[in-house]
Amino acid sequence: MTGASEWAPPPQMKWWGWGDPERRVPLPNRALALIRDELGPAEPSQVVDLEQVAMPQPRPVGSEVIDAVNPASVLTSHDHRLRRAAGRGYPDLVRLRAGRLDAAPDAVVLPGSAERVARLLEVCSRQGIAVVPFGGGTSVVGGVEPISGRHAAVIALDTRRIRGIEIDRRSMTATFGAGLRAPDAEAALQAEGLTVGHFPQSFEYATIGGFAATRSVGQASSGYGRFDELTAAVRLVAPAGELQTLEASHTAAGPSLRELIVGSEGALGVITDVTVRARAAPKHRRYEGWMASNFAAGADVARELAQRDALPDIVRVSDEDETRLSLALSGSGGPSRALGGAYLALRRRRGGSLVVVGWEGEREAVERRRSAAGIVLRSAGCAALGTGPGRAWARSRFEAPYLRDELIDRGYLVETLETAHTWSRLDELYGGVRSAIAGSLQHLGTPPIVMCHVSHVYRDGASLYFTFIAKRRPNEELEQWAAAKRAAGRAILAAGGTITHHHAVGRDHAPYMAAEVGPLGIEILRALKERLDPAGVMNPGKLLPAE
Repeated sequence: MTGASEWAPPPQMKWWGWGDPERRVPLPNRALALIRDELGPAEPSQVVDLEQVAMPQPRPVGSEVIDAVNPASVLTSHDHRLRRAAGRGYPDLVRLRAGRLDAAPDAVVLPGSAERVARLLEVCSRQGIAVVPFGGGTSVVGGVEPISGRHAAVIALDTRRIRGIEIDRRSMTATFGAGLRAPDAEAALQAEGLTVGHFPQSFEYATIGGFAATRSVGQASSGYGRFDELTAAVRLVAPAGELQTLEASHTAAGPSLRELIVGSEGALGVITDVTVRARAAPKHRRYEGWMASNFAAGADVARELAQRDALPDIVRVSDEDETRLSLALSGSGGPSRALGGAYLALRRRRGGSLVVVGWEGEREAVERRRSAAGIVLRSAGCAALGTGPGRAWARSRFEAPYLRDELIDRGYLVETLETAHTWSRLDELYGGVRSAIAGSLQHLGTPPIVMCHVSHVYRDGASLYFTFIAKRRPNEELEQWAAAKRAAGRAILAAGGTITHHHAVGRDHAPYMAAEVGPLGIEILRALKERLDPAGVMNPGKLLPAE
């Protein structure tokens, strides 16, 4: 199967929030009551009209930029600039809703091929115009913020017309244009009986190039692998030229250039093509829930599953606070009935950690692997809850960002962050980050609910994914957020964890990169950027700390 998917504008995300503007995921009364009981009622947040959002006036980008693509591919309207002016982190949503954007792209440019991208970057490099690659706009760490700095102007280079599709069924690989949305790529693979198996929470809107640029990790990473492991080859167009790795990726020819490109976040150039490893689409899926006595016990059973080669494709272990809220968020009927029963049991026990596990593949293999995992779970004292919690998780796996919008509407600050460490230091990391977030917001008079789950599991360690909710301080939300984020970052560094496991670096985490890779590592990355992007126009302010 070879060709290019016909380009059509993808479904527009809410300009002020997450996802389909026609879709709403209401908060169950039980969950809202729990939040209000613990945090108190908050002052609701309003959203200004789109036309009321103030942005800097656009600067001209010049005829050469227009000639590098074509006039119809250069957009300068208020709506187009606004929709590429921010990602979907909490600070982005606060600014958008309030109608105050200090920065916006001066133009949005949509090249339709790698050759057009090369022409555009040559012009921008020569004229000193900053370029921010823009795919689905789902970054939660400031990765698409249009920082112009000393540059004459800044453009958002929207990749969504770069949509080639080529599937090699025999090799079980597929080459996609970087702007292809994940659902479209998955649909093309499913038609051939294949899947990549990469389903992060951003799946509905993210692009293939975005997955590669941010070293994305999907919810079923234990079974399918991280996106960097799924990437067989990649093509980068930089101001200095083109860098393309061999599709024959199993090579001993020196350090991997593929690894230099994957995770580069647009700071080195524009990823235009990605070849991924596929596998047979699963014919059977089974997701189920278990209850561990506490979070430490739940995390330990995840470690046992990994180290005893019994790891399911999906493993999620919620701490006690997240378990309470997750069960409160469940409905009262259908697949959620088991969750409702678990909620009542949890209230009686005053403790417990929800473990969601899942397997995908041939029915016989799923049942064999499930049986092996069940032995480990039962020997650790976990109680089986059946398939209800698993089906509820699968049904709602992409709903959390919609629920965040609902909570922001009601006046609550809601943010997530993640990290990872070895099993030996995971408890230290968990305790340090949790205390840091709680302490920073308590100091501001807005004590939070801090929740966490083990989101990705490896033989040597795991990822921790934190969510915190607090009453917002009207007109001071960004200061609240920054205080919690700084405190969490310091705690992560103190424990020796990674500043990001799968949200990438962007602008928010760039100050911590020196601690992550060391001074010489920063020098190496700067030298690489200077060679590929000598004028420094590619995605300024991201990935690397300010000099």
